[in-house]
Amino acid sequence: MPFLMKKAYTIKEAQRSLAAVVRTAERGDLATITRHDQPVAYVIGAERLAAIAETMELLANPAAMAAIRDAEAGKGKLYDAADLPE
Repeated sequence: MPFLMKKAYTIKEAQRSLAAVVRTAERGDLATITRHDQPVAYVIGAERLAAIAETMELLANPAAMAAIRDAEAGKGKLYDAADLPE
């Protein structure tokens, strides 16, 4: 049975176990910090944050969104790999 790591920590637990909180985030999980059983903060890994930022950039780019909509509608352009520049 694999070792299960916590994903939610009280503020005091997070203070005492910062390394464990960071390991949770590094694995790609969201580490939730709670106060009185209510989420008050989140720790997220750098790789996951970069992926979120990249997604937000694509969503904010009208040309990219138009290309995605065209692809979803079956209107995307297909190219032979041999025809693409190196």
